[in-house]
Order: sequence, then structure tokens, then C-alpha cells
Amino acid sequence: MTWQQRIDSALEQRRANDSFRIRQVNQQGSGRYLVQNQTRYLNFSSNDYLGMSHHAQVIQAWQQGAETYGVGSGGSGHVTGYHETHQQFEQQLADWLGFPRALLFISGFAANQALIAALTEKSDRIIADKLSHASLLEAAMNSPAQLRRFTHNDVPSLQALLAHPHEGQQLVVTEGVFSMDGDAAPLAEIAQISRNAGALLMVDDAHGIGVMGEEGRGSCDQQQIKPDLLVVTFGKAFGAGGAAVLCSESLADYLLQFARHLIYSTAMPPAQACALSAALNVIRHDESRRAQLRANIAHFRSGAAQLPLKLMASQTAIQPLIVGENQAAVNLASTMRERGFWMTAIRPPTVPPGTARLRVTLTASHTADDIDKLLEALYDATR
Repeated sequence: MTWQQRIDSALEQRRANDSFRIRQVNQQGSGRYLVQNQTRYLNFSSNDYLGMSHHAQVIQAWQQGAETYGVGSGGSGHVTGYHETHQQFEQQLADWLGFPRALLFISGFAANQALIAALTEKSDRIIADKLSHASLLEAAMNSPAQLRRFTHNDVPSLQALLAHPHEGQQLVVTEGVFSMDGDAAPLAEIAQISRNAGALLMVDDAHGIGVMGEEGRGSCDQQQIKPDLLVVTFGKAFGAGGAAVLCSESLADYLLQFARHLIYSTAMPPAQACALSAALNVIRHDESRRAQLRANIAHFRSGAAQLPLKLMASQTAIQPLIVGENQAAVNLASTMRERGFWMTAIRPPTVPPGTARLRVTLTASHTADDIDKLLEALYDATR
């Protein structure tokens, strides 16, 4: 088989399975509304949970940062790319989340890949939740360590794997809030049994940070635990992009020596760090946005319980509606767009076969009327 034959075969298979992905070109799309081809939709696919991407203080901070530092960092943080704004934001994060150190990464995907690659050796074992994000599972599969998966959010399953004799060190990996089902991990129990087994615990809290816990400190704060490694990302509740790893002094120094994504990638633009610092100030001190998001979640769930679709048991901004077959999910998403609502059909391999879904994401920017209109359209499209 030639290279071209291999590529064509893979693409043909995706199309045959109704799982072929395409990118949509938006004129506007991160907030309450999404605009494509001059058509405006109510947007229920954005991860901008608190509306930070359009917050005046965040925009102003980015503009002022660009005027002061330019639009790029100029290099790797180990060369010339580490600026005072990076240092200040790292300290701000560490103080907020109660960790000795924070290290900024260009993305959450890069942070997860970097940690697992830098920490593990051939004799080690990674024990990850079966539904962990692709960035975590891919890094674990590509690492020299053995990967074992425990049943999703199943503490006895994890405990059994941790108890199995093993030569090297063990790293437990999970998420705070799972991006496809919207459910939360039992972090307190996972932390306890990981500690008892002498394993490091790594938590990716991309979808919990900013919206859960006191001052939005996330899933770990809500469940009163401190993992050895906490990954927080800024493309969701912070409304921007990038990520940070929170950890001990020694782990931070180790990552600065051995985390290749950190060493060899161009650093985050300093103006972006300015914007993220402004976003954090709003997140910490404006509880009304989290209160509005919680009210929107409760309002949606109350109405969605009447739909002839399976509503996942999520109390977060991620509210999946299980449709079943791939084409049915695609058709429903298309029907909803015709009615002025933008939602994404999520299909295998992102989710298990037979669980294709509409992934509804709610934000503080939505109004009760927005949600009522969505529910009415969903009811009409599925009855």
C-alpha cells in the first residue's frame, strides 16, 4: 500500500462511519453567539463558561500588554521568552491555588504530554481513568511506562490496579470534570488511595478551574485535596488559551530541566499572560458569573429531563444529550442549526460507539430565554 493509498483508505473509512471531521469558519464564535456566512446562531458549543473572552478588562489588559511587550514572546522560556508578566502570573496562580510553584505552558495538550513524558520510565506504571482526555492517554501510550486503565470513576477498580505488584513508580491520572460526559471524578477518594499506595496523583482540571470551588479554584479545591500535579488550562473559563502546572518546588525544577514541551516551545506571548492575570482577578472576585452559570445549568436540566433523549448525570456546564447512532446525531445537529442553534455532534472515536451525542455547553452569558428557546427547539426536533 502506498502512502496515498493509506491516506485515502483512512479518509474513506471515516466517511463511511459518519465520523469525518471538518472545521467550520466562523466570523464570530467564542461567546453567546456564533456567526457563519452572515448567519447568527445561539451558540451552545463554546467552552467560554464565564464569558471572559469578551470581558472589557481582559481585552484591555491584552491590548496594553501588546503595546508594552509586542505580540510574541520572542523565544523559548529558557532562552529569551520568559518575561516578567509570565513570572508574575505564575506567582499569582500559585498563591491562588495554594501550591509552591506554577509553570506556564502553551496549551493543556502540551502540558499533559510534557509531564507524562518527563516523569515516567520503563519500569513505571501509569494508571489512568479510562475516559481521560486524548492528550493524557496518548502521552501514556507513547511513554516508556506501562499503561493500565481503571473503570471510569471507579475507585475499587483503581485500588485493585494500585495493589497489583509492580517494580517501578506509579502515576495516577484523572480529570476533575470529564469533557464528554460532564461528570466529576471522586477526587477525595482517588487522592487517598493514591497516597496510601505511594503513587503520584496528576489531575487535569481543564473544565473545573474557574467554575467550581471557592473563588473558582476548581475541582480539587471543591473536594479539598491537593494533587501532586494539577494541570489547569485557560481556554475554557479563562476565555483565552494556554495552561499551567501547579506542583512542588522540586517538581517544578525537575520539569524545567526535563519537560521538552516547556524547554523547546516558544513561550506564551507576555501580552496573553497580562490578559490571563486580568481574567483571574475577575474570576476570583465576581461570584455573580458562577452563580449565573449554576442557575443556567439547573434551568436547562429541568427542561431537558422532558426530552426523548438520554440526559447524562452532569451538574456541570457540559450537558450531553445522547442520540445513539452517528448519522442521527449529525442530522439532529443540522436540524438545530436550521432553527438557529449551534451545537456540535460528537461521534466516535471521541466517544464510545453507539453514544453519539449533542454536547450542549452552557455559559454565564446565556439567558433564561436562550435556554427556553433551545429546549423548545430540541423538543420539536425530537418528538
